[in-house]
Amino acid sequence: MEAIIEPELPIVDPHHHLWDLRPVMHLRPATGALFDDLIRGVPLYLFDELRRDVTSGHNVRATVFLECHAMYRADGPEWLRPVGETEFVNGVAAMSASGIYGPLRACAGIVGSCDLRDHAHVPDVLEAHIAAGGGRFRGIRQGAAWDRDPSVLGGIARIGEGLFRDENFRKGFAHLKPLGLSFDAWLLAPQLPDLVDLAHAFPDTEIILDHVGAPLGIGVYRGRREEMFPAWQSSIRALGACDNVVVKLGGLAMPFPGFSSYKSDPPAASEQLAREWKPYIETCIEAFGPKRAMFESNFPVDSGSCGYAVLWNALKRLAQGYSADEKTALFSGTAARVYRIEAPV
Repeated sequence: MEAIIEPELPIVDPHHHLWDLRPVMHLRPATGALFDDLIRGVPLYLFDELRRDVTSGHNVRATVFLECHAMYRADGPEWLRPVGETEFVNGVAAMSASGIYGPLRACAGIVGSCDLRDHAHVPDVLEAHIAAGGGRFRGIRQGAAWDRDPSVLGGIARIGEGLFRDENFRKGFAHLKPLGLSFDAWLLAPQLPDLVDLAHAFPDTEIILDHVGAPLGIGVYRGRREEMFPAWQSSIRALGACDNVVVKLGGLAMPFPGFSSYKSDPPAASEQLAREWKPYIETCIEAFGPKRAMFESNFPVDSGSCGYAVLWNALKRLAQGYSADEKTALFSGTAARVYRIEAPV
């Protein structure tokens, strides 16, 4: 176990999941090798597992839950079933807010799911999420990740090409801002120009880019990470020029970048992780500035490369050259502002 770096530094973790995949493990697609990799032997990740991780040494004061198709309703209209996830997560948040389990305020912000292409039903779905969220519901994530090489996403591919440019999606997207909701964007690096276009089309809607835009180093991109870096960097700079976009700094412990740390034996130390992630993290902070960037855990998905404590050590190593005020923004301030976290940080 590594010694914790700067253990007193307050953290708001703006990106984690909760799930119980045990009942559906047998239903995973035949091409589910990547699915198996992503859950990394973690078919169960609920409040106890989250508390175990966030209390492993760092000063995590609050967290934000991101949709992961967990606990959808089994009954009722198809378009309302994702609201079950918000109901479930708000219950976890209420448990944490009781104080019985310590000072952590888990799931103080909730980001749910909605098929924005079904724009006729979007207002009702959003209102139902808000009602179910107990004052904690903050926005929507609808993943757009797609690639021409089917091996990149494998069995987790859910959508076709060009979601963010789809006319029906944009009609649904237009309902977010009037309700004070943000949008988390999960897509792959070659798709980033689509997000730039979306940000220009809706300059008043807050957009959060997840996982530094998911640079790729697997499938047809294996061995081409450096070759592809300039195109990724150009897109990141274009997004950084959009005042309505902020970025989450993390997700690099997933298999997509193809780093040697992924599933290494023994697991990589924080020094190696920081070296691998440095060009991407530094480029994003330079493009967005600390007040529009936030470190994230993406747990338990990022456990494919390291434990929770080691991950935050790596992020703290990457922040060593920043001022105290900049560190506050990167580790808690930006997340608390964007997701309107009221727990003391």
